[in-house]
Amino acid sequence: MTNSRTRRTVLFVAFFLALTAHVSDAFAQAPLRTFRGQTMGTTYMVKIFGSSDVDDDIRIAIDAELRQVNDQMSTYLKTSELSRFNASLSTDWFDVSSDTASVVAFAQEVAKKTNGAFDVTVGPLVNAWGFGPGERTGKAPDQSVLDELQKSIGYQHLQVRLDPPALKKSVATLKVDLSAIAKGHGVDRIVALLAKAGATDVFVEIGGEVRVSGSKTGKPWTVGIQLPDADAVTPMIAHPLSISEDESMATSGDYRNFFVDEEKRYSHTIDPRTAKPISHTLASVSVVTESCMMADAWATAINVLGPDDGLELAKSELISVLLINRNEGKYERMGTGTLAQYATEKASITGEAAMALGQQNALPTILLSAVVMALIVMAMAVGVIFGRKSISGSCGGLANKQNEDGSSSCALCSNPSDACQELREKMAK
Repeated sequence: MTNSRTRRTVLFVAFFLALTAHVSDAFAQAPLRTFRGQTMGTTYMVKIFGSSDVDDDIRIAIDAELRQVNDQMSTYLKTSELSRFNASLSTDWFDVSSDTASVVAFAQEVAKKTNGAFDVTVGPLVNAWGFGPGERTGKAPDQSVLDELQKSIGYQHLQVRLDPPALKKSVATLKVDLSAIAKGHGVDRIVALLAKAGATDVFVEIGGEVRVSGSKTGKPWTVGIQLPDADAVTPMIAHPLSISEDESMATSGDYRNFFVDEEKRYSHTIDPRTAKPISHTLASVSVVTESCMMADAWATAINVLGPDDGLELAKSELISVLLINRNEGKYERMGTGTLAQYATEKASITGEAAMALGQQNALPTILLSAVVMALIVMAMAVGVIFGRKSISGSCGGLANKQNEDGSSSCALCSNPSDACQELREKMAK
């Protein structure tokens, strides 16, 4: 009776472990395909997990969709909708696509809520400061030049309608630049395209703006937040995005694109209200929202507003943000919503602190691996203890089943039987 119960116990343990391994192997064997390319003056990356019915020709559809975004909203293509609107001196309604109109409409909402801190007509000022498509001078423009340019900018001079879709300007020389929102919109378009094709577990990134859907191996997709002014070896915060609903992340900061003139640092982020680069202590802003277009716009808007006003806006709009603020050569973190977990008020980010955070995020994975390993070792030990009885397809002192070529492998770990023999010898020692 005891031997019978023991055999049933061994069978149950082996079956349970094999079943668990089968599920894990199913996830591990599901293909993760990555597509990369160039768009909007930057790069894109698309990852598709599983979805075997979606073939690799999806790359063609991805490129075609991104080309359409450029045809609508690029300021580099002279034939794009936006370029033709900017070149027109007419103050009548100018027909555009529904996509362009909807992006501009949301941009105008953010502009109103920030009192012009976010303004898609700021392009001429960006160019004047040397951060546009022209040659960089590394010099601050004269105030007279800025005063003249301010006459032809301002979100108040721009109107948008959705039906029929069109744009209208009250100042003939006004121009629209959607570079602070179009990448996020492009990400949303690709996620929608993939969903329509049947790919629901995806990761899409354009120029650092990210949106995910579903999961990878049943676990959340994670997005890294780079520490400002950090070198390549400094760990990033790895934030897991939601599995149950689509989530996006966008980051805006002044630590990559700037110039120094007469010992003064000038950021590429221009405050439309002052016509000058931002001068506050906010180093970077990361935003998590459902739509990547929204995250893209809010990240730029909050970056312009600065640490205090930006945090207040995020709270009032119920936006999840992580603000990293410079303070005497170190960094302070402030956060709201799902990103509040990384905020440590009045605590600076140092290399050691970042490393500790990375270890903390890795702890659950380490513990899980240890538990699984312990269970496997226990199963092997049980096999050795109870008379080396043969149970087909399991490991560790229990006989392995034979493959068609005469070799044997373990259904749990899929390693050749010679490796299992080596492990048994090590355990015996």
